Amino acid sequence: MKISKKQNVCHENENYPDNQISVFEFMDNIIFDLKKSGKNRTSETYQSTSNSFKRFRNDKDLTFAELNAQMIMSYESYLKDNGICLNSSSFYMRTFRAIYNKAVNYNLTKQQFPFKKVYTGIDKTIKRSVSLNTIRVIKSIDLSSDSSLDFARNMFLFSFYTRGMSFVDMAYLQKKDLKQGILSYHRRKTKQQLFIRWEKCMQDIVDKYDTSNSQYLLPIIDSHCNVDERKQYLRASQKVNYHLKKLGENISLQNSLTMYVARHSWASIAKGKNIPISVISDSLGHNSELTTQIYLSTIDNNVIDNTNSMIIKLL
Repeated sequence: MKISKKQNVCHENENYPDNQISVFEFMDNIIFDLKKSGKNRTSETYQSTSNSFKRFRNDKDLTFAELNAQMIMSYESYLKDNGICLNSSSFYMRTFRAIYNKAVNYNLTKQQFPFKKVYTGIDKTIKRSVSLNTIRVIKSIDLSSDSSLDFARNMFLFSFYTRGMSFVDMAYLQKKDLKQGILSYHRRKTKQQLFIRWEKCMQDIVDKYDTSNSQYLLPIIDSHCNVDERKQYLRASQKVNYHLKKLGENISLQNSLTMYVARHSWASIAKGKNIPISVISDSLGHNSELTTQIYLSTIDNNVIDNTNSMIIKLL
């Protein structure tokens, strides 16, 4: 029996011989089910891994019986030869291993541990933060002749001003989230609610763009556009990071400039100003172990806002 891509993927107690559903088909079904259940982030992770492995195979499908340690080692070599860094390669391997383990659970194949000889750890990453002086340079550079670079710079600064708010949270900010000088939002990643005191520099960026016909605070998502809002956010994220990379090259940064750098830099600068780690963690909306969460719950939000104001005034 072959599972249709439009049907629900395998059920836990069913047996499907490995010659009746291919690796590509199984991947596609898993991704289809994730999307159907609203798990968009996970589906995108699985999709990127599937796309990568299909490129390695030149779109030539295979059975689970053919999926062995030698092939996975060859896939790892392929990634390295194509300039994929160790952490990204490990990311693909861990995701593919999760897919493979699902196939084992669905009795599509016996566990052969094909990933035992490839790297699936997390290597020490390069420094992602930039100095306060670099933030000043990014803020002061004249980008009036390039609206795309200017927009990317403004989104970067808005993230920095708002304690390293992630781009996805920025994209979905609504005007109703700003009341009486306080911006409140739920992190889409952790569902944690955060409150940020509204500062003039934040308003200055908002005032640069006409969003009078939009429910959103920033011009990232157009609610009147026919394109799905999540697709709009993803496209905007790619475009902003592309132009931030160009901006970083223009000012001779050693490492790539991305939206994540704003978040990491805020935390690093705060740490350099001897702000307690507990305050920084709460400012970023990190989810921690239970004991840490209990401790963090006692922090006065005014301490966080005062920390943010202090950092902004340093620019």
